[in-house]
Amino acid sequence: MVPAALAAKWLADTWDQNAALYVISPVASVLESLCEGWLVSLLGLPPGSAAGFVSGTSTATLCGLAAGRDTLLRRQGWDADDRGLFGAPEIRVLLGAQAHSTVYKALSILGLGKARVTLLPADDQGRVIPEGVPALDDRTLLVLQAGNVNTGAFDPFAAICGPARAAGAWVHVDGAFGLWAAASERRRELTDGVHLADSWSADAHKTLNAPYDNGIVFCRHREALARAMHMTGSYIVYSRERDGMRYTPDMSRRARGVEIWATLKALGRRGVGELVDDLCDKALALAAGLESQGFAVRNRVCFNQVLAACASPALTEATLAALQASGECWCGGAVWAGEPVIRLSVCSYATTAEDIQRSVRAAAHAREQAARTLQGRTTTAPGPIAGGAQPHRETTS
Repeated sequence: MVPAALAAKWLADTWDQNAALYVISPVASVLESLCEGWLVSLLGLPPGSAAGFVSGTSTATLCGLAAGRDTLLRRQGWDADDRGLFGAPEIRVLLGAQAHSTVYKALSILGLGKARVTLLPADDQGRVIPEGVPALDDRTLLVLQAGNVNTGAFDPFAAICGPARAAGAWVHVDGAFGLWAAASERRRELTDGVHLADSWSADAHKTLNAPYDNGIVFCRHREALARAMHMTGSYIVYSRERDGMRYTPDMSRRARGVEIWATLKALGRRGVGELVDDLCDKALALAAGLESQGFAVRNRVCFNQVLAACASPALTEATLAALQASGECWCGGAVWAGEPVIRLSVCSYATTAEDIQRSVRAAAHAREQAARTLQGRTTTAPGPIAGGAQPHRETTS
């Protein structure tokens, strides 16, 4: 993580400030206000958009979808806060076929389960195909993504969000790591049209390199988010200043805005863009290095994600296990197009060109180990056992 952010986190943890209300922690309120303005400008979101500082993208998505659900119902004369969902008008939910699992979790919590979800067709990189989006209306909740969790691909926001806004649909963008592309002059085109959405979720600990846990929900309709998160009590003292709990589901929470402020202050607008570009450039170098070693790269690398595979699914899985066990670099696994892949993310500012090459060498070595192991399994067979003789095994290495 960015050193200034880590230092700020230690300081804020020592202060132990509750960032719920201005009256409880004026410094947390002021820093959140600064971060809100800086982030909205940095990401090219509509001026005046609200930001809520939450634990992660899962919670941020929940908040954005709650604001969307309540707004769509309110337009139909139904107050979900007062009347709940029993007997409420129907809401149609549209998701890309490659939507992240946290979106389904949020929908379930909000009472919008899987049975009402319509999956939109996606291309070979996981991007929603605009021609596959049905006619939209003011009862539609549409979720797009900035950065597919496997390929890093971005949905075509300009082609989809414009018609969605005209129809009165609510669009939420899951931008956990990819929304930060808007801060880069070289990658900003990936997010063209993203500002036309209604709400967005992002993680500052992803891409921006702030400490855990730092999720952010953005909403162009400030009061819609505030209504969805609203709570009252005689002991709650709202002010004319920023009261952070108006934009988050929790009241007692740490002052995580302090370290986001420190991250942005240390990097500046240009520094954030350079950070994004550096991660993406190193992902391209990683993909090229893996290809030079005979790995197949299954995605068109556009951001910081690389999907690699070996000559067979079994070898891919065994190589992943050997690479994880090596301790040289960490990567996860996934299933893409029905086959296992090695999923690599370049996500730390501290990653160097040498780290990339070491990772490539480690992957190649892990594949060699895996191939020997698999070959040994297929060529080793038990011999006949007679008269108490020990089994004979023939192993090829």
